[in-house]
Amino acid sequence: MTDHRYLKVARTLRKEIADGVYPIGSQLPTEHELCERFTVSRYTVREALRRLREDNLVVSRPRAGTVVIPRTATNCYAQDVVSIDDLVAFAAGAQFEIDSNAMVTLDADAAARTGLPVGTEWLAVRGNRRAQGQAAPICATEYYINRAFAGVGRLLQRHTGPIFPLIEDVFGVSVVEVRQHIRAVILSSELSTALAVEPGTAGLQMQRSYTTSEGEIAQVTVNTHAGDDYRYSMTLHRVPGPSGP
Repeated sequence: MTDHRYLKVARTLRKEIADGVYPIGSQLPTEHELCERFTVSRYTVREALRRLREDNLVVSRPRAGTVVIPRTATNCYAQDVVSIDDLVAFAAGAQFEIDSNAMVTLDADAAARTGLPVGTEWLAVRGNRRAQGQAAPICATEYYINRAFAGVGRLLQRHTGPIFPLIEDVFGVSVVEVRQHIRAVILSSELSTALAVEPGTAGLQMQRSYTTSEGEIAQVTVNTHAGDDYRYSMTLHRVPGPSGP
């Protein structure tokens, strides 16, 4: 059986980096200390640190240990997501700035954007994501959180990372599936202002629906990017077919 404990260690450390527990320039605990903290083997800790290095969150230096580094700011935000766990790194690389946080009843427009039923009640958290050192936002972001988990709303002013791991930690649930839809849109005046582009500019809108192991939608996220500032990459592998006679 594959040991996935290193993913849990990596996810916890990503969240702590995003929350400022380990600020840029600081050292992570030693391998020995992490082994004791998480009650795992040195191999598991090394695999977790390898994931953090691959996500450009840390570097390992001789005699300096593992050090938290800043994400490189660029005008084009590239995303290469291959697992639910990797979504944490994506969100950790861009701080979420909240504009509003309130319970709402979905109208037809919001229902169309989210794929959720009209008239249902969700905690709507709206704002934008901004990379360190970058003036213009990366994207306009809308979170719609299941009212059963709306209690996380009071924690968000002190939380800068992704929200779904917070839901998992607070309510003891597990997100096991993320469905993603990407569509082209023409940016409204409101979105154009938020993204610092001209009204009528083409954009890309990414909707993600996060489902728990109980089959319940925990949250839906809608990220809207100006079309020229976003690139999405994905690696596909061919599955070997059955051998011939």
